[in-house]
Amino acid sequence: MKCPMGNGSEGTGTGPMPIDPLVIDPLVGNLAGETAALREAGPVTRIELMGAEAWTITTHADARKLLTDTRLVKDIRRWNLWKSGQVTNEWPLIGMVDAGQSMFTADGSEHRRLRVKTAQAVTPRRLEELRPTVEAICERLLDAMAERRAGGAGDAGGAGDDPVDLKAAFAGPLPMSVVCALMGVPEELRPRLHTLYDAFFSMLTPQDERLAVIAELDGIYADLVRQKTEHPADDLTSALILADEGGEPLTPREVAGNLEAMVAAGHETTIGLILCAVRALLTHPGQLRLVLDGEVGWDAVIEETLRWESPSTHLLMRFATEDIAVGDTVIREGEGVVMSYRAIGRDRSQHGEDADEFDVRREAPIRHMAFGHGPHICPGAALSRLEASIALPALFARFPDIRLAAPLGEIRNRPVLTQNELESLPVYLG
Repeated sequence: MKCPMGNGSEGTGTGPMPIDPLVIDPLVGNLAGETAALREAGPVTRIELMGAEAWTITTHADARKLLTDTRLVKDIRRWNLWKSGQVTNEWPLIGMVDAGQSMFTADGSEHRRLRVKTAQAVTPRRLEELRPTVEAICERLLDAMAERRAGGAGDAGGAGDDPVDLKAAFAGPLPMSVVCALMGVPEELRPRLHTLYDAFFSMLTPQDERLAVIAELDGIYADLVRQKTEHPADDLTSALILADEGGEPLTPREVAGNLEAMVAAGHETTIGLILCAVRALLTHPGQLRLVLDGEVGWDAVIEETLRWESPSTHLLMRFATEDIAVGDTVIREGEGVVMSYRAIGRDRSQHGEDADEFDVRREAPIRHMAFGHGPHICPGAALSRLEASIALPALFARFPDIRLAAPLGEIRNRPVLTQNELESLPVYLG
């Protein structure tokens, strides 16, 4: 693939396009520094994503407007770099931009049709009925962690004195187990799904392997839809297949596409939310004490974490169907637009001069956009919040003396360009 770099000759209404776009690090070596650089560059700035240039939005107000602007669409065929052949299926991020046929890639009436069917299936009643399952999975994972700690009790250097990777032991398996239970995925398939999604998101995965992962995932979901069509049950997959209100039923391919995209977005988002919330609380003991003393609710912790450390760092991608003015900048027809949610969550014009501070007492009316805005707002937001609202208090109730087992500077992000996910979170259980 050719590297589509700007030539400085077009792209704004008041001057030349910046010759050197801000390069987004696919290995996420310094997320805080990258966020600061994006904010410093301005509300609309040019970025490079693994060889492909696009615009990114870093302010709450501009993002809110553009996410409801019908001139920005998800159809990759409108992207000038795709039409010219400068971006192809060999681009490492192609699976996150051209994600198959689902509500995540459709626009307008087609998007509404696909999303309505999902809304009919993911009802508040279904989510509430899932609560005991989430609680049971949490307890099982916490029991295993407690057993590990007890196994080393009284032995210097034993298992009980060892740090535990909270991601591997708790925050990682919980969301995958929950979403698979919701969808009716057989338990024997769940470890493989976890492995496949790890490979899909990692920027260290060679592109030929990632394309093979996508093909295997397509096959798994197609098989699941066939099985549930023949033997429906009380699960999300069956509900999507059977949903027939408001137009034609979804095709098997559309059901599979919706499921695949929901699992990809939903479980990764929840992993990031839980880990970032725990890290924030353990590095802000005064804030944690407010929560444990009942002065602030866990819902405030969740919403402040979503703002301060958005689980999605960069949302890929929308394309302009005509020139769009954003302040003094003009996004030209055919150009790509990214929402940089971590920078948006730190927008001082929206959240105040202390936007870089984690504060669970922050005024509620100032809302974040971690789950998006407008027609494409994340349909799994309620599920993610449900899981976090159960997992976080259960973790701190079981292990009230939990503490970090590594200096903050040694806790690294996983090489996932689009997600704010930690490589690991080592803790002592106390």
